[in-house]
Amino acid sequence: MTETTFAQLSTLSAYSAIGVLTLAMIAYAFYLARLAPARDERREQEAARRATPERELVGVGGGADQDHEADRAGAAGPTSEMPVESAGARKAAGIGWTLTLLGTVLVVAAVALRAAEVHRWPLGNMYEFALVGSMFTLLAYVGWSFRRDLRWLGVFVVVPVLVVLGTAETVWYTEASQLMPSLQSVWLAIHVTVATVAVAIFTIGAALGGLYLVQDRIEARGGTRSFMARLPSARALERLSYMTHVVAFPLWTFTVIVGAIWARQAWGAYWNWDPKEVWSFVIWVVYAAYLHARATTGWKRQNATWIALAGFVCVVLNFAVVNVYFVGQHSYSGL
Repeated sequence: MTETTFAQLSTLSAYSAIGVLTLAMIAYAFYLARLAPARDERREQEAARRATPERELVGVGGGADQDHEADRAGAAGPTSEMPVESAGARKAAGIGWTLTLLGTVLVVAAVALRAAEVHRWPLGNMYEFALVGSMFTLLAYVGWSFRRDLRWLGVFVVVPVLVVLGTAETVWYTEASQLMPSLQSVWLAIHVTVATVAVAIFTIGAALGGLYLVQDRIEARGGTRSFMARLPSARALERLSYMTHVVAFPLWTFTVIVGAIWARQAWGAYWNWDPKEVWSFVIWVVYAAYLHARATTGWKRQNATWIALAGFVCVVLNFAVVNVYFVGQHSYSGL
């Protein structure tokens, strides 16, 4: 096949993925909508149980120990909190999951076809980075879903992927071209790939962090009938968000270190105060501050999560603004 054919097939796969993931988003939204009544009923039963005097529970068989076990179960993660699902909810979740798998395969195909078109690892401009970043985000979600029930998170992962894919195909698309001499290095595959994986995991962590802040405020007000009643507790959401950041931060640290090594080989210095270098370091500092705050006694987890979200804002600015409007040695957007 010719390079033109590869380009057409890559674009077709990307647009097909957008269509499939849009249907997955709708299915996940329907799943959450059908899940709501059972979730509300379970929370009302739990509230009534906790309101029962302890001496009455002792006679039933457990008392305070039973409360302690319930607390531990609630903190274990969202799987332990999910209510019994209706047939409609299970069907919608199954459709959403199947479509997500199909969409992931289509995005992987789009990346592979782009690589065949350009005869290299496709990370030479913003379009390719967005395409590969979408792939890793979906792969991270799918891989994690094989270990725990994350169907409730599907819509919150698929939506940002759709935004990135749609923008990549309509705004950031760049015709295949040869890499600049400084990019023709094995470090491209190492440095930029790890950076893309880190950003993909940061994206999931940001979604979880945002959901946690909303859920925490609703729980503080005693709300049980809101949309968020369909999701895990604030405590479970915060723990999951923290877990994702613990995985992503070392990857970003590796990205910054390897970038300095590559800069020494390509430009003769480990650090050149290039806008991209500066913003990458700013991202590292903000996420380091989040992890430090999260582990520091006296810091509220809500405030620490706000720092994490600020870090993700820096990630978005680094990609969508610095790449386009800042001139430097990393001006490889292709736009």
